[in-house]
Amino acid sequence: MAKTIVQKITFKNTTPAKLYELYMDSKLHSKLTGGPAKITRKVGSAFTAHGDYISGRNLHLVPNKQIVQTWRAVDWKKSDTDSVFSINLEQDGKDTILHAVHSNVPNKAAAGINKGWHDYYWKPWKAHLAGKVISKPKM
Repeated sequence: MAKTIVQKITFKNTTPAKLYELYMDSKLHSKLTGGPAKITRKVGSAFTAHGDYISGRNLHLVPNKQIVQTWRAVDWKKSDTDSVFSINLEQDGKDTILHAVHSNVPNKAAAGINKGWHDYYWKPWKAHLAGKVISKPKM
């Protein structure tokens, strides 16, 4: 049985546009996660992250508001179907709330992926936005 990961993260003093860029810009994505990423802003196009460890396709993009992608890791079984990852960005005063839902994640991968979103994305993003040096965990 697959699992669904739901996360709600508040980013202080930033905009949805800045967070959208952190994810959708290949150079920023790579810099902040510590692994090469190739991503475009075209619906239907393929992307990779953390080298080729993560791959998928852009299913739906609403600039500065929403990202929906298929998503899978290279160590998943061939019988595991692709998961679906979505980010919805909501302005809340001077802050932005990021709502992330990662569905259809294989049971054995769910805990690591849940932690990975925080370690490789949300914590480095917060550090970057605060002007701090980013420390990245090793994969």
